[in-house]
Amino acid sequence: MQLFDVYPLNDITITEARGSRVYDDKGQEYLDLYGGHAVISIGHTHPHYIQRLTSQLGKVGFYSNSVRIPGQVELARLLGEVSGREDYQLFLCNSGAEANENALKLASFYNGRKKIVAFRKSFHGRTSLAVAATDNPSIVAPVNATADIVFLPFNDVETLETFFAKEGSQVSSVIIEGIQGVGGINVASTAFLQAIRRLCDQYDAIFIADSVQCGYGRSGKFYSHDHSGVSADIYSMAKGMGNGFPVAGISIAPKLHPKYGMLGTTFGGNHLACAAALAVLEVIAKDGLIAHAAKLGAYWMEELRKFKQIKEVRGEGLMIGLDLGDEWKDLKKNLLAKHRIFTGESKPNVIRLLPALNLEQADADRFLEALHTEFKNS
Repeated sequence: MQLFDVYPLNDITITEARGSRVYDDKGQEYLDLYGGHAVISIGHTHPHYIQRLTSQLGKVGFYSNSVRIPGQVELARLLGEVSGREDYQLFLCNSGAEANENALKLASFYNGRKKIVAFRKSFHGRTSLAVAATDNPSIVAPVNATADIVFLPFNDVETLETFFAKEGSQVSSVIIEGIQGVGGINVASTAFLQAIRRLCDQYDAIFIADSVQCGYGRSGKFYSHDHSGVSADIYSMAKGMGNGFPVAGISIAPKLHPKYGMLGTTFGGNHLACAAALAVLEVIAKDGLIAHAAKLGAYWMEELRKFKQIKEVRGEGLMIGLDLGDEWKDLKKNLLAKHRIFTGESKPNVIRLLPALNLEQADADRFLEALHTEFKNS
Protein backbone atom coordinates (compact mmCIF):
# COMPACT_ATOMS: atom_id res chain seq x y z
CA MET A 1 0.00 0.00 0.00
CA GLN A 2 1.16 3.54 -0.79
CA LEU A 3 0.17 6.86 0.78
CA PHE A 4 -2.64 8.79 -0.90
CA ASP A 5 -0.59 11.53 -2.56
CA VAL A 6 -2.33 14.76 -1.50
CA TYR A 7 0.53 16.67 0.17
CA PRO A 8 3.36 18.47 -1.66
CA LEU A 9 6.32 17.62 0.59
CA ASN A 10 9.65 19.18 1.44
CA ASP A 11 12.35 16.51 1.23
CA ILE A 12 13.05 16.78 4.97
CA THR A 13 12.52 14.18 7.70
CA ILE A 14 12.29 15.73 11.18
CA THR A 15 13.44 13.35 13.91
CA GLU A 16 13.82 15.65 16.93
CA ALA A 17 12.35 18.94 18.13
CA ARG A 18 12.96 21.24 21.08
CA GLY A 19 11.49 24.67 21.69
CA SER A 20 11.55 26.56 18.39
CA ARG A 21 14.17 24.24 16.84
CA VAL A 22 13.65 21.08 14.82
CA TYR A 23 16.33 18.64 13.60
CA ASP A 24 16.33 16.36 10.60
CA ASP A 25 17.67 12.82 10.23
CA LYS A 26 21.05 14.23 9.16
CA GLY A 27 21.37 16.35 12.31
CA GLN A 28 20.64 19.64 10.54
CA GLU A 29 19.00 22.28 12.75
CA TYR A 30 16.10 24.44 11.54
CA LEU A 31 14.33 27.42 13.12
CA ASP A 32 10.61 26.69 13.21
CA LEU A 33 8.56 29.85 12.65
CA TYR A 34 5.49 27.96 11.47
CA GLY A 35 4.82 25.38 14.16
CA GLY A 36 3.04 22.99 11.83
CA HIS A 37 0.25 25.45 10.91
CA ALA A 38 0.17 27.31 14.28
CA VAL A 39 -0.11 24.07 16.25
CA ILE A 40 3.02 24.38 18.41
CA SER A 41 1.98 26.99 20.94
CA ILE A 42 4.37 26.39 23.87
CA GLY A 43 7.36 24.99 21.96
CA HIS A 44 8.26 21.48 20.89
CA THR A 45 8.70 18.86 23.65
CA HIS A 46 8.07 21.33 26.48
CA PRO A 47 9.07 19.60 29.77
CA HIS A 48 5.77 20.35 31.53
CA TYR A 49 3.83 19.09 28.52
CA ILE A 50 5.81 15.84 28.43
CA GLN A 51 5.37 15.35 32.17
CA ARG A 52 1.60 15.92 31.99
CA LEU A 53 1.11 13.47 29.13
CA THR A 54 3.41 10.71 30.38
CA SER A 55 1.94 10.90 33.88
CA GLN A 56 -1.59 10.56 32.47
CA LEU A 57 -0.59 7.76 30.12
CA GLY A 58 0.70 5.80 33.10
CA LYS A 59 -2.77 5.96 34.68
CA VAL A 60 -5.39 5.80 31.92
CA GLY A 61 -5.04 6.87 28.32
CA PHE A 62 -8.63 6.58 27.14
CA TYR A 63 -12.14 5.85 28.12
CA SER A 64 -15.29 7.11 26.48
CA ASN A 65 -17.61 9.98 27.39
CA SER A 66 -19.93 7.48 29.09
CA VAL A 67 -18.02 8.02 32.36
CA ARG A 68 -16.90 11.05 34.33
CA ILE A 69 -13.54 12.41 33.14
CA PRO A 70 -12.21 14.84 35.77
CA GLY A 71 -9.72 16.36 33.30
CA GLN A 72 -12.62 17.73 31.26
CA VAL A 73 -14.00 19.60 34.26
CA GLU A 74 -10.54 20.90 35.15
CA LEU A 75 -9.93 21.99 31.55
CA ALA A 76 -13.28 23.80 31.33
CA ARG A 77 -12.54 25.67 34.57
CA LEU A 78 -9.04 26.74 33.51
CA LEU A 79 -10.08 27.61 29.96
CA GLY A 80 -12.89 29.79 31.28
CA GLU A 81 -10.48 31.52 33.63
CA VAL A 82 -7.70 32.17 31.11
CA SER A 83 -10.06 33.17 28.28
CA GLY A 84 -12.28 35.35 30.47
CA ARG A 85 -15.37 33.29 29.58
CA GLU A 86 -16.07 31.62 32.92
CA ASP A 87 -19.83 31.50 32.32
CA TYR A 88 -19.46 29.68 28.97
CA GLN A 89 -19.76 25.91 28.40
CA LEU A 90 -17.19 23.60 26.80
CA PHE A 91 -17.72 20.81 24.28
CA LEU A 92 -14.55 18.92 23.38
CA CYS A 93 -13.79 17.27 20.05
CA ASN A 94 -10.72 16.49 17.93
CA SER A 95 -10.02 18.97 15.12
CA GLY A 96 -10.75 22.50 13.95
CA ALA A 97 -13.05 21.30 11.19
CA GLU A 98 -15.00 19.22 13.71
CA ALA A 99 -15.20 22.20 16.07
CA ASN A 100 -16.64 24.40 13.33
CA GLU A 101 -18.97 21.64 12.19
CA ASN A 102 -20.40 21.36 15.71
CA ALA A 103 -20.62 25.14 16.09
CA LEU A 104 -22.65 25.49 12.89
CA LYS A 105 -24.87 22.56 13.89
CA LEU A 106 -25.45 23.95 17.38
CA ALA A 107 -26.43 27.34 15.95
CA SER A 108 -29.01 25.67 13.74
CA PHE A 109 -30.39 23.72 16.70
CA TYR A 110 -30.71 27.02 18.57
CA ASN A 111 -32.80 28.98 16.07
CA GLY A 112 -34.07 26.31 13.68
CA ARG A 113 -32.58 28.04 10.64
CA LYS A 114 -30.28 26.93 7.81
CA LYS A 115 -28.63 29.96 6.22
CA ILE A 116 -24.96 30.60 7.10
CA VAL A 117 -22.99 33.77 6.37
CA ALA A 118 -19.28 33.28 5.65
CA PHE A 119 -16.73 35.57 4.02
CA ARG A 120 -14.43 35.76 1.03
CA LYS A 121 -11.00 34.12 1.54
CA SER A 122 -12.33 32.21 4.56
CA PHE A 123 -11.04 28.78 5.58
CA HIS A 124 -13.02 26.79 8.16
CA GLY A 125 -11.97 23.17 7.56
CA ARG A 126 -12.43 20.22 5.23
CA THR A 127 -15.47 18.37 6.59
CA SER A 128 -18.98 18.77 5.20
CA LEU A 129 -20.32 22.13 6.41
CA ALA A 130 -16.90 23.48 7.36
CA VAL A 131 -15.58 23.08 3.82
CA ALA A 132 -18.82 24.38 2.32
CA ALA A 133 -18.21 27.56 4.34
CA THR A 134 -14.63 27.74 3.02
CA ASP A 135 -14.06 30.07 0.07
CA ASN A 136 -12.12 27.62 -2.09
CA PRO A 137 -14.25 25.79 -4.67
CA SER A 138 -11.37 23.47 -5.59
CA ILE A 139 -11.65 21.60 -2.25
CA VAL A 140 -15.48 21.56 -2.08
CA ALA A 141 -16.76 18.26 -3.47
CA PRO A 142 -20.19 18.24 -5.13
CA VAL A 143 -21.63 16.39 -2.14
CA ASN A 144 -20.51 19.24 0.15
CA ALA A 145 -21.95 22.10 -1.89
CA THR A 146 -25.04 23.81 -0.47
CA ALA A 147 -27.09 26.86 -1.35
CA ASP A 148 -27.49 27.61 2.37
CA ILE A 149 -24.07 29.30 2.65
CA VAL A 150 -23.59 32.85 1.41
CA PHE A 151 -20.16 34.44 0.97
CA LEU A 152 -19.95 38.17 1.58
CA PRO A 153 -16.96 40.53 1.25
CA PHE A 154 -14.62 40.58 4.25
CA ASN A 155 -14.64 43.80 6.32
CA ASP A 156 -17.54 45.31 4.31
CA VAL A 157 -20.03 46.57 6.91
CA GLU A 158 -22.41 48.12 4.39
CA THR A 159 -22.85 44.91 2.36
CA LEU A 160 -23.36 42.91 5.55
CA GLU A 161 -26.06 45.30 6.78
CA THR A 162 -27.81 45.24 3.39
CA PHE A 163 -27.83 41.44 3.37
CA PHE A 164 -29.28 41.22 6.89
CA ALA A 165 -31.95 43.79 6.07
CA LYS A 166 -33.15 41.45 3.29
CA GLU A 167 -32.54 37.99 4.73
CA GLY A 168 -31.69 38.39 8.41
CA SER A 169 -34.66 36.39 9.62
CA GLN A 170 -33.31 33.36 7.71
CA VAL A 171 -29.74 33.54 9.02
CA SER A 172 -28.74 30.82 11.45
CA SER A 173 -25.15 31.94 12.03
CA VAL A 174 -22.27 34.12 10.94
CA ILE A 175 -18.85 32.46 11.01
CA ILE A 176 -15.67 34.50 10.82
CA GLU A 177 -11.97 34.14 11.55
CA GLY A 178 -10.73 37.08 13.62
CA ILE A 179 -7.60 36.88 11.49
CA GLN A 180 -7.85 34.89 8.27
CA GLY A 181 -4.99 32.40 8.14
CA VAL A 182 -5.05 30.51 4.85
CA GLY A 183 -6.65 33.58 3.27
CA GLY A 184 -3.51 35.64 3.81
CA ILE A 185 -3.43 37.00 7.41
CA ASN A 186 -6.30 39.43 6.89
CA VAL A 187 -7.41 41.05 10.14
CA ALA A 188 -11.13 41.56 10.76
CA SER A 189 -11.71 45.21 11.63
CA THR A 190 -13.21 46.28 14.94
CA ALA A 191 -16.10 47.95 13.11
CA PHE A 192 -16.84 44.75 11.17
CA LEU A 193 -16.84 42.45 14.19
CA GLN A 194 -18.97 44.91 16.14
CA ALA A 195 -21.44 45.03 13.24
CA ILE A 196 -21.65 41.22 13.22
CA ARG A 197 -22.39 41.24 16.96
CA ARG A 198 -25.06 43.91 16.59
CA LEU A 199 -26.80 42.21 13.64
CA CYS A 200 -26.70 38.78 15.25
CA ASP A 201 -28.35 40.25 18.34
CA GLN A 202 -30.96 42.05 16.25
CA TYR A 203 -31.91 38.97 14.20
CA ASP A 204 -31.27 36.26 16.84
CA ALA A 205 -28.49 34.69 14.78
CA ILE A 206 -25.41 33.06 16.30
CA PHE A 207 -22.00 34.72 16.07
CA ILE A 208 -19.34 32.00 15.60
CA ALA A 209 -15.76 33.16 16.16
CA ASP A 210 -13.49 30.74 14.32
CA SER A 211 -10.43 30.83 16.59
CA VAL A 212 -8.89 27.59 15.34
CA GLN A 213 -5.72 29.30 14.11
CA CYS A 214 -6.00 32.85 15.49
CA GLY A 215 -7.01 31.88 19.04
CA TYR A 216 -5.28 30.58 22.14
CA GLY A 217 -3.23 33.71 22.76
CA ARG A 218 -1.60 33.87 19.34
CA SER A 219 -2.85 37.39 18.59
CA GLY A 220 -1.84 38.90 21.94
CA LYS A 221 -5.39 38.37 23.23
CA PHE A 222 -6.82 34.97 24.09
CA TYR A 223 -9.18 35.12 21.12
CA SER A 224 -8.20 37.48 18.30
CA HIS A 225 -11.83 38.65 18.20
CA ASP A 226 -11.22 40.12 21.68
CA HIS A 227 -9.35 43.01 20.05
CA SER A 228 -12.77 44.30 18.93
CA GLY A 229 -14.23 44.38 22.43
CA VAL A 230 -17.15 42.05 21.63
CA SER A 231 -18.00 38.51 22.67
CA ALA A 232 -19.11 35.81 20.26
CA ASP A 233 -21.75 33.18 21.03
CA ILE A 234 -19.46 30.28 20.11
CA TYR A 235 -15.67 30.13 19.84
CA SER A 236 -14.09 27.24 17.93
CA MET A 237 -10.59 26.17 18.98
CA ALA A 238 -8.06 23.57 17.92
CA LYS A 239 -4.53 24.01 16.58
CA GLY A 240 -2.60 25.55 19.48
CA MET A 241 -4.87 23.94 22.04
CA GLY A 242 -2.89 20.71 22.39
CA ASN A 243 0.63 21.69 21.21
CA GLY A 244 0.52 18.82 18.71
CA PHE A 245 -1.89 16.45 20.43
CA PRO A 246 -5.22 16.31 18.52
CA VAL A 247 -7.70 18.21 20.66
CA ALA A 248 -10.33 20.81 19.84
CA GLY A 249 -13.44 22.34 21.29
CA ILE A 250 -16.14 24.95 21.20
CA SER A 251 -16.77 27.44 23.98
CA ILE A 252 -20.51 28.09 24.13
CA ALA A 253 -22.42 31.08 25.55
CA PRO A 254 -24.95 30.46 28.35
CA LYS A 255 -27.95 31.23 26.11
CA LEU A 256 -27.37 27.99 24.16
CA HIS A 257 -28.73 25.08 26.17
CA PRO A 258 -27.59 21.44 25.84
CA LYS A 259 -29.68 18.31 25.69
CA TYR A 260 -28.62 14.67 25.67
CA GLY A 261 -27.57 13.43 22.25
CA MET A 262 -27.39 16.90 20.68
CA LEU A 263 -23.62 16.60 20.08
CA GLY A 264 -21.29 13.67 20.51
CA THR A 265 -17.79 12.33 19.91
CA THR A 266 -15.85 9.14 20.59
CA PHE A 267 -12.36 10.54 21.12
CA GLY A 268 -13.12 14.14 22.06
CA GLY A 269 -12.07 15.10 25.58
CA ASN A 270 -10.26 11.85 26.28
CA HIS A 271 -7.85 11.62 29.19
CA LEU A 272 -4.69 12.26 27.16
CA ALA A 273 -6.25 15.12 25.18
CA CYS A 274 -7.24 16.86 28.41
CA ALA A 275 -3.75 16.38 29.86
CA ALA A 276 -2.23 17.98 26.75
CA ALA A 277 -4.67 20.89 26.74
CA LEU A 278 -4.22 21.52 30.46
CA ALA A 279 -0.43 21.57 30.07
CA VAL A 280 -0.73 24.20 27.33
CA LEU A 281 -2.99 26.47 29.38
CA GLU A 282 -0.85 26.07 32.47
CA VAL A 283 2.29 27.12 30.59
CA ILE A 284 0.50 30.01 28.86
CA ALA A 285 -0.74 31.32 32.21
CA LYS A 286 2.44 30.69 34.24
CA ASP A 287 4.84 32.14 31.67
CA GLY A 288 2.64 35.08 30.55
CA LEU A 289 2.76 33.96 26.94
CA ILE A 290 -0.20 36.03 25.74
CA ALA A 291 1.47 39.26 26.84
CA HIS A 292 4.77 37.99 25.41
CA ALA A 293 3.12 37.30 22.04
CA ALA A 294 1.71 40.82 21.98
CA LYS A 295 5.04 42.45 22.87
CA LEU A 296 7.28 40.38 20.59
CA GLY A 297 4.77 40.59 17.75
CA ALA A 298 4.65 44.39 17.96
CA TYR A 299 8.46 44.56 17.87
CA TRP A 300 8.70 42.12 14.97
CA MET A 301 6.07 43.87 12.85
CA GLU A 302 7.70 47.26 13.46
CA GLU A 303 11.02 45.90 12.21
CA LEU A 304 9.44 44.08 9.27
CA ARG A 305 7.72 47.25 8.08
CA LYS A 306 11.17 48.81 7.54
CA PHE A 307 11.76 46.53 4.54
CA LYS A 308 10.72 48.44 1.41
CA GLN A 309 10.51 45.12 -0.48
CA ILE A 310 7.50 44.05 1.64
CA LYS A 311 4.27 45.52 0.28
CA GLU A 312 2.34 45.10 3.55
CA VAL A 313 2.82 43.57 7.00
CA ARG A 314 -0.46 42.31 8.48
CA GLY A 315 -1.49 40.57 11.67
CA GLU A 316 -1.61 40.74 15.45
CA GLY A 317 0.79 39.27 18.00
CA LEU A 318 2.58 36.20 16.63
CA MET A 319 0.27 35.73 13.65
CA ILE A 320 1.99 37.77 10.95
CA GLY A 321 1.72 37.91 7.17
CA LEU A 322 4.24 39.48 4.79
CA ASP A 323 2.62 40.45 1.49
CA LEU A 324 5.23 40.33 -1.27
CA GLY A 325 5.34 41.02 -4.98
CA ASP A 326 5.77 38.37 -7.67
CA GLU A 327 9.53 38.97 -7.72
CA TRP A 328 9.72 37.36 -4.26
CA LYS A 329 7.75 34.21 -5.08
CA ASP A 330 10.78 32.05 -4.17
CA LEU A 331 11.43 33.69 -0.79
CA LYS A 332 9.80 30.95 1.30
CA LYS A 333 11.78 28.28 -0.56
CA ASN A 334 15.04 30.22 -0.12
CA LEU A 335 14.44 30.80 3.59
CA LEU A 336 14.20 27.06 4.09
CA ALA A 337 16.97 25.95 1.72
CA LYS A 338 19.56 28.63 2.46
CA HIS A 339 18.74 29.82 5.99
CA ARG A 340 17.11 26.70 7.48
CA ILE A 341 13.98 28.58 8.54
CA PHE A 342 10.49 27.07 8.28
CA THR A 343 7.71 29.53 7.40
CA GLY A 344 4.25 29.19 5.92
CA GLU A 345 2.58 30.80 2.96
CA SER A 346 -0.72 31.92 1.51
CA LYS A 347 -1.16 32.13 -2.23
CA PRO A 348 -0.01 33.93 -4.19
CA ASN A 349 2.88 35.59 -2.31
CA VAL A 350 2.23 35.91 1.41
CA ILE A 351 4.74 34.55 3.95
CA ARG A 352 3.00 33.40 7.14
CA LEU A 353 4.75 33.50 10.51
CA LEU A 354 3.08 31.35 13.19
CA PRO A 355 5.79 30.46 15.72
CA ALA A 356 5.48 29.16 19.25
CA LEU A 357 4.19 31.79 21.67
CA ASN A 358 7.43 31.57 23.68
CA LEU A 359 9.63 32.43 20.68
CA GLU A 360 12.69 34.41 21.78
CA GLN A 361 13.60 37.80 20.33
CA ALA A 362 16.93 36.40 19.13
CA ASP A 363 14.99 34.02 16.89
CA ALA A 364 12.85 36.85 15.55
CA ASP A 365 16.06 38.74 14.81
CA ARG A 366 17.53 35.70 13.03
CA PHE A 367 14.60 35.87 10.63
CA LEU A 368 15.15 39.61 10.10
CA GLU A 369 18.82 38.93 9.28
CA ALA A 370 17.81 36.27 6.76
CA LEU A 371 15.48 38.76 5.07
CA HIS A 372 18.29 41.34 4.94
CA THR A 373 20.49 38.78 3.20
CA GLU A 374 17.82 37.74 0.68
CA PHE A 375 16.77 41.26 -0.19
CA LYS A 376 20.39 42.45 -0.39
CA ASN A 377 21.41 39.65 -2.73
CA SER A 378 18.47 40.09 -5.10
